[in-house]
Amino acid sequence: MKKRITYYTHHYDSPLGAMTMQSDGTNLTGLWFDDVMMNETTAEKDDATMEGSGQLLPVFRMTIYWLDTYFAGRVPELIPPLAWNGSAFRKMVWEQLLVIPYGQTVTYSDIARRIARRQGVEKISAQAVGGAVGHNPILLIVPCHRVIGADKSLTGYVAGLERKRWLLDMESEKR
Repeated sequence: MKKRITYYTHHYDSPLGAMTMQSDGTNLTGLWFDDVMMNETTAEKDDATMEGSGQLLPVFRMTIYWLDTYFAGRVPELIPPLAWNGSAFRKMVWEQLLVIPYGQTVTYSDIARRIARRQGVEKISAQAVGGAVGHNPILLIVPCHRVIGADKSLTGYVAGLERKRWLLDMESEKR
C-alpha cells in the first residue's frame, strides 16, 4: 500500500493574477496561476491529500518573499527549498531553467545542447526539452518563461503568452 502524502497550499495575489503555492511541509513542490490547469500537479496524484495549512509554513514565507521581491523588479537572492516529481530528464531540464539569469532568455535548443554535453551524448531533442519545460510545476521561480523559440519568438507558456511577454518585459526593464 502506498503511503499517503499530505500537501499544503497557500494563495498569493500577484500582479498577473491569483497563484497557488504547494508544499510537502518543507519544500515548495508547486507554484501556478489559479486560472491555469497545471499538468500532473501533485494535487492530482492518487497518493496525495491536499490541505490548506491554516498556518503560514516557513517555505510559504520564503516563497512570498521571493515573489514580492521578484514582482518589485528585483532579483530574489534566495530560492525557497524546492522538490519536484518528474523523470530524471525533466529534472535535468528544470535544473537548467534555474541557471537562466534574470532578464535573459535561452532557446530550447540551447538547453538541449547543454544537457547533451552533460550526458556525453551527441544530441538531445529540443522538442523533448520543450515537453519538459511545459511540465514545470514551479512557475516563475523555475523560470520556464525565459525559454524562447530558435527564431527568438515567444513560444508556448502554460500560463499564456501574454503573461510570458509581461514577465520578460518586466525583467528586461529592471536589468
